[in-house]
Amino acid sequence: MKVLLIEDEAKIAEFVIKGLSAAGYEVTHMDDGERGLAAVLAGAHDLVILDVMLPKLNGFDVLHQVREAGHATPVIILSAKVDLPDRLMGFEMGADDYLPKPFFVEELVARIKAVMQRKMPEQVQQISVSHLTLDVVSHKVQWFGVTAVLSQREFSLLAFLMRSPGHIFSRQQILKHVWEINFDPETNVVDVCVRRIKRKLERGSGGHTSPIESVRGVGYRLRVEA
Repeated sequence: MKVLLIEDEAKIAEFVIKGLSAAGYEVTHMDDGERGLAAVLAGAHDLVILDVMLPKLNGFDVLHQVREAGHATPVIILSAKVDLPDRLMGFEMGADDYLPKPFFVEELVARIKAVMQRKMPEQVQQISVSHLTLDVVSHKVQWFGVTAVLSQREFSLLAFLMRSPGHIFSRQQILKHVWEINFDPETNVVDVCVRRIKRKLERGSGGHTSPIESVRGVGYRLRVEA
């Protein structure tokens, strides 16, 4: 598996490269945000490990531009910025995991495996609810005239709702299932992710409203009549 490491601290980069290489991964290293962004957009890697404090372009800006460009490559943020607002910002921008520094390389390897396991194709190739179709291999979603590529978190959230159309899920239930961790219930990370999915579905859909419905004070559901 090809891993792109975007990290400007030479000692940390050497530590990660040595550990991941020993675990059987092929690692490419970029030491600034601009070069890292170009490498991600080239689409030659299976997973990205991204530092936040980078020269030329910080990690959050790199991640934002990657997701805005429609790239769904899994991204693990590796950063000394460990405060909750920083971690939530990373997830809101589309990160698949957030590992604080300092760290053990064994934990990084375990997190890579967990992220890639979530990305593995399932036996069912597609999930469909009326006009909405989700491809579990390519992470492409189709909604009337729209075809869009979802990030890992967007895909997981939409697939979660599509497997139980009509069922209302609380934000906390979605957080636990999609992010696999219990956050502060006041966080808006779910709402941000839903807004991104809705924006992708409604672009060029001929005026068709997104099938994801907000239930005031409760959470979200996929409309049965979608």
